Amino acid sequence: MKHLNIRITGKVQGVSFRATTKAIADQMGVKGMIKNEKDGTVYIEAEGDDLQLEVFLEWCHEGPDRAKIENVEQQSAEVKNYRNFEVIKR
Repeated sequence: MKHLNIRITGKVQGVSFRATTKAIADQMGVKGMIKNEKDGTVYIEAEGDDLQLEVFLEWCHEGPDRAKIENVEQQSAEVKNYRNFEVIKR
């Protein structure tokens, strides 16, 4: 089990990014959370095995149809043992 912190920049808010990402994560068995940040980025914490996270990261580079991804930053972090994938709304 690995944990990644992911920050995505570009046109990623107002394009159903969080809801679509949750559906993808649920299909893949990835656990964690996603939220919009005040600076216009999307922040994700994702947990899974190497293959799950590799495929999930590929999705993050594409996003939903109306999104325009400029950059995807990722870094490993300590596993938090999420039970599911949650959309955090402010």
